[in-house]
Amino acid sequence: MKTIKDVMTRGVEVIGPDATLKQAAEKMQRLNVGPLPVCEGDKLVGLVTDRDIVVRGIAMGHDPDTSRVSSVMSEDVECIHPDASLDEAAELMEDRQIRRLLVVDDDKSLIGIVSLGDLSQEASDTTTARALEQISEPSRPLH
Repeated sequence: MKTIKDVMTRGVEVIGPDATLKQAAEKMQRLNVGPLPVCEGDKLVGLVTDRDIVVRGIAMGHDPDTSRVSSVMSEDVECIHPDASLDEAAELMEDRQIRRLLVVDDDKSLIGIVSLGDLSQEASDTTTARALEQISEPSRPLH
């Protein structure tokens, strides 16, 4: 049976918590990505998304040239172990309505990332279809 380590992407680009919001946005643009794992050394400390920069940063008056990634990042990030099954990952994505999971070892060192797309190529059609259906539910305004 395949596990997360068999399908995950290795060599994930990261950013440090002391980087500015502008540096994070520029890196996202260069890499054509929305989320960036935040690491101190190889230890995962959070995740910052393009939405975090806009909604928690710019919209709240943060200066992108001086405000730090640590001021807008999420610290409580969903992770999975490389030995977990593909079905476990799909269930976690479905439960949390997320499209990506960071892969960490026992020491919480970032070793990869797995996306719903990675799973869709390997997991059973039923599991992936169920996860995709649940994750793709439209969001609703907060007010």
